[in-house]
Amino acid sequence: MIDPVVLLTVVPAALALNLTPGADMMFCLAQGMRGGGRAAVAASAGISTGSMIASGLAGLGLGALVASLPWLFDTIRWVGVAYLVWLAVQTLRRPLGRSEVPAARPSRAFRDGLIINLSNPKVILFILAFVPQFVDPEGPVLAQFLIFGGILSLGGFVVNGAVGLSAGGLGRRLAASPGVERVLRVASATVFAGLAARLALEQRP
Repeated sequence: MIDPVVLLTVVPAALALNLTPGADMMFCLAQGMRGGGRAAVAASAGISTGSMIASGLAGLGLGALVASLPWLFDTIRWVGVAYLVWLAVQTLRRPLGRSEVPAARPSRAFRDGLIINLSNPKVILFILAFVPQFVDPEGPVLAQFLIFGGILSLGGFVVNGAVGLSAGGLGRRLAASPGVERVLRVASATVFAGLAARLALEQRP
C-alpha cells in the first residue's frame, strides 16, 4: 500500500514535468499538424505506453544496464535518430490534408510514438532518476515503479494529447491552402529532424 501523502507529492511533481515543453510534446504537435487530432492523440498514447514499458524495465533493474553499457545506450539512441529522420523524409514527401491522400492512420501514429519513446534511452534513465525518490524499498518495488510511472504516463498522455489536438484542428483548416499546406509539411518535417538532431547530440549521463 502506497502512502497517500507520497501520492500527493508525486502527482504535482509529475504534472509539472508533463507541462514542461519537451521532445514528446513537440512530437505530438508535429503529428497533429501532419495527421490531425486523432493521430496526435494516438501518438500521445504510444508515447505513454512506451513510458509504462520503460517504468517496468526500470523497476526490473534494466535501466542500470543501459546506463552502464555505452554501446547499448548508443545503439538504442541511433535507432531513434534514424527513425526520426525517416519520419522527416516521409512527411516532406506526403502532402497533408489532401482528399486524394489518406490521413495518417492513428495506428501508425501510435506505433511512431511508441518507437520514438522506446528508442530514447534517456527515458528509462529519467524514470530511474525520478521514481526512486518516492519508492519504499521495503514494499514491492516493481509495483511502485509501475504505479508512479503510470501517473507520469497518464499526465503526459493528457497534456501531449491536448497539444496535438489543438495543432490538429488548426492544421486541417490551414491545409486547405496549397501554400500553407507546404509550410505545415516543412514545419512538421523540421520538428522531426530537430528531434533527431537533439537525440543524436545527447551525451550519456
